[in-house]
Amino acid sequence: MPTSPSEPHEGHQGHQGRETHRAHETHGGRQAFESLPYDLAVVGAGPAGLAAAVTAADLGLRCVLLDGGQSTGGQYYRHPAAGLGAARPDRLHHHWSAYTGLADRLAAHERAGQAAFRGGHQVWALERTGQGFAVHVTRGPESTDRATVRARAVLLATGAYERQLPFPGWTLPGVVTAGGAQAMLKAGLVLPGRRIVVAGSGPLLLAAASSLVTAGAQVPAVVEATAYLGYARRPGVLAGVPGKLVEGAGHGGALLRHGVRLRPRSAVVEAHGTDRVTGVTVARLDADWRPVPGTGRRIDCDAVAVGHGLLPQIDLAVELGARTRTGPDGAVALETDARLRTSVPGLWSAGETNGVGGADLALAEGELAAHAVAGALPRAALLRRRTRLRAFAELMAAAHRPGPGWTGWLRPDTDVCRCEEVTVAAVREAVDELGAGDPRTVKLLTRAGMGWCQGRMCGPAVACLAGPGEPGPDRRPLGCPVPLSQLAAGPSD
Repeated sequence: MPTSPSEPHEGHQGHQGRETHRAHETHGGRQAFESLPYDLAVVGAGPAGLAAAVTAADLGLRCVLLDGGQSTGGQYYRHPAAGLGAARPDRLHHHWSAYTGLADRLAAHERAGQAAFRGGHQVWALERTGQGFAVHVTRGPESTDRATVRARAVLLATGAYERQLPFPGWTLPGVVTAGGAQAMLKAGLVLPGRRIVVAGSGPLLLAAASSLVTAGAQVPAVVEATAYLGYARRPGVLAGVPGKLVEGAGHGGALLRHGVRLRPRSAVVEAHGTDRVTGVTVARLDADWRPVPGTGRRIDCDAVAVGHGLLPQIDLAVELGARTRTGPDGAVALETDARLRTSVPGLWSAGETNGVGGADLALAEGELAAHAVAGALPRAALLRRRTRLRAFAELMAAAHRPGPGWTGWLRPDTDVCRCEEVTVAAVREAVDELGAGDPRTVKLLTRAGMGWCQGRMCGPAVACLAGPGEPGPDRRPLGCPVPLSQLAAGPSD
């Protein structure tokens, strides 16, 4: 167990882990087990968080794994609902055995009293205390009290959410995110439509399209804003991750078998329909992502799955003052050292919060971060694997960075903020006539970003329309919606 949040001590942690386990056995029950501070609280039960929690428990730390979902796996290993009776969930995922192996190990640690998984516990704030951290969670609007988990150290593995660039018609029913289409398939075993255009930029498009056609959907086109040529600039990085090349070839093979056409350097610039999307206009883009006049072509469809990469979800750490960095794709991620420590003592980060890189990288960083918290030395092979995968993540981000010319497909009446129905014209009026020069001022003048999603959907677009300059980190005092009844109630511990 760490002797302080910033100075792990390898020799002491195993002994203390046995002591807390004996205390649990002596006093009995979950109440006594949770009355003592955990050695480590892991926030997020996706690949990074699950790997971190299991590894930390392996190393003798008393660990709690928190997630807003009711089961482990996060967005990547999303399960079908139990009532659907899915016999082969592995067919919806890559490397399903990696998840089941970690889940089995976590279950064994739970039986031994070394670890605890708390599903339905969504963290809305972190607070520094004399003993480490108070992790404030909400258990949903039906709960009348709030809960606080105490831990000496915290590891953030909160993942990422999709970057959305608006276009005319993007609010029509049938237009979903690329990740949302996969979530519908994995969790509900349903498709967003029968004829689905997949569009945007980033490797998620190929994975989403491959999953959709394998499940029986028609995909008339995968519309990619880049040309994939950016990957060729660093062949050494590609050579270091042969598994990624095999995975990409697998997706490409599935699309070829189903006759799916790839349209590079193109974008969906408008969705058509009244009650539901009935088609899209696809146009060629120049090097800056500006639509090339005269190149628009209509494709009939009843659904669109669109996304322009992922953005790290780091608001919990930002509120504690953690330093950030801007990645090659313009996304803001947490700045960590070689041991995956953030600038906040006692706070570690693993996976997409350090920059989006996929499940393999998240698994490696979760394991490495757990070793760092425990003060244990990881295997050299794991360090090398993380280095190769992180280099590929940086290359991938640079290859799919959005170009500044994407605003050329917007119209004045296009909604930028869907929650508050703020249009492009309203944002530009705030900038050009009212003097707003940054996203925060635009927000105050137009209410863009003040809706249910708190700017997660519209934030990148508003920042781009607000003017030039690198984006700053999102700042949200509450990491998720919390009922006022829970804020007013005293902590349950």
